[in-house]
Amino acid sequence: MGKTALIVIDMINTYGHQDAGLLLPSARAMVPVAAALLTRARRGGVPVIYVNDNFGQWRSHHGELLAEALSGPHADLVEPLRPDEDSLFVVKARHSIFFQTPLSYLLDQEGIDHLVLCGQVTEECVLYSALDAHLRHLRTTVPGDAVAHIHADLADAALRMMERNMGARVCDSAELWS
Repeated sequence: MGKTALIVIDMINTYGHQDAGLLLPSARAMVPVAAALLTRARRGGVPVIYVNDNFGQWRSHHGELLAEALSGPHADLVEPLRPDEDSLFVVKARHSIFFQTPLSYLLDQEGIDHLVLCGQVTEECVLYSALDAHLRHLRTTVPGDAVAHIHADLADAALRMMERNMGARVCDSAELWS
């Protein structure tokens, strides 16, 4: 059996996209929960990997993405979840954390076979990432209180699909590294 990693999906964000108004209330509710999860993971020596959209800024790197998000109007949602010096960072182009990224290689190199997915958006990026993890035979856990959604009904359905169809464990974040 391999190791577990905490995957933080799309939390380095300026919230300048079309659905931001619908996402912000859920993000505000989950950020403190995800921040506590992140703290427990770091204390427990669990590797933390940020996988984040680059928002079409193909010349940027994670430091620039972070600086832009921290200088924006929703920095309060980014600051509690900011990467530390030990965090790994993978830039993605589309919904899944695996789609055309080096994440599979990184996980293999680090001996990681269990992913804990937190971040946003439950019914999009988290769902597609859980599916791709399932296809790669990776164990997956999704703390339902540490993911943010645009549409609550679709998020609930997505969590049920992850659990039923993909074998993911869906739980409360308090059950992890407590």
